[in-house]
Amino acid sequence: MPVAHQGDSMKVNAWNEWDPLTHVIVGRADGTMVQAPEPAVFRDWPEEGFPRGTHGPLPEAMTAAANEQLDHLARVLEGRGIRVDRPRPLDFSQPVATPEWSQKSMFGAMPVRDVLVTIGNELLEATMSFRSRWFEYLAHRPLIESYFRADPDMRWEAAPKPRLTEASYREGFWDAYDALPPEEKIARVRRGELLLTEAEPLFDAADIARLGKDLFVQRSLATNAAGIRWLRQHLPDHRVHGVTFENAHPMHIDATWVPLRPGLVLHCAERPAEEELLHHLKVNAWQVVQAATPQRQAAPPLSACSRWLSMNVLVLDPGTVCVEAGETAQIEQLYALGFDVVPVPFWDVAPFGGGLHCATLDIHREGMLQDYFPKRSGRF
Repeated sequence: MPVAHQGDSMKVNAWNEWDPLTHVIVGRADGTMVQAPEPAVFRDWPEEGFPRGTHGPLPEAMTAAANEQLDHLARVLEGRGIRVDRPRPLDFSQPVATPEWSQKSMFGAMPVRDVLVTIGNELLEATMSFRSRWFEYLAHRPLIESYFRADPDMRWEAAPKPRLTEASYREGFWDAYDALPPEEKIARVRRGELLLTEAEPLFDAADIARLGKDLFVQRSLATNAAGIRWLRQHLPDHRVHGVTFENAHPMHIDATWVPLRPGLVLHCAERPAEEELLHHLKVNAWQVVQAATPQRQAAPPLSACSRWLSMNVLVLDPGTVCVEAGETAQIEQLYALGFDVVPVPFWDVAPFGGGLHCATLDIHREGMLQDYFPKRSGRF
């Protein structure tokens, strides 16, 4: 791969998840909090010292271990000629407020992918649906400002900052939802009867999968139909598809539906996709492969993520992918699919907001906009 230098021209450009990566942001774990209670967040970890209703910083030893793995990832990428930038952590323990609500803590700056998305030459700040994450964009603003100064063609956009009043959430959602049997949870997911109302557009950037001209956006606990509609109207040159999966707790698409290269998607077997979506890929000659079973049965302590972070991979180019080093079955599967695999220890990062894809944001990938789905089918 070509080596990127600080003196090289700065360009924002990324149309998909697999074109050759030349510039990326890697998050930091510093100061990450178990959030204070709020309508969007349910945390109850009594065995780890955080029973429901409590909040505070993640332990220093966990933070140090996560930062060690994040720093290692940055070195691996730099060793392959990829420019790596890092955000500036804030004091996430401080309370924050708007004129309509107050919140006793923030969250962190590790999962860059949740907050930002690159679509072509546009860098877009997501709305976010957690009050604790409303100001998280500030950790990344110094980098965004520097890109804007350096790249005259960059489009810097921010989705409408949401009000996040009580009207944006279903009252008493978590207690009622957790009491439901699994089949009723799935039925509510299909109907879109989740945490968020449609009072305002809401979406996390990590619910967007970019496949050239087509963007697949998961309706989830962080993304509502109004958010998908806003993206569709904001990006008229793209086809923006709202999708759901049989996942009782849908939260970000990148541990469920992972495009690896043109014609190939890795899919979580425990979260079946809609038949219409599968048919759409089939008529366009795309293959959907079920991800290998994760090595681990559960997430680490103080983590809100699932064990399917095993498939939360970072594609470096159409033939090379970074995978969590302990996920040997996933590594073997990707080898069998023809990839060169770069194993990266990353399990200690999970409590800070996710895996390899979550922790990174591609600023530049070589390539241009392409249409990988020329045949229409059904609502797609």
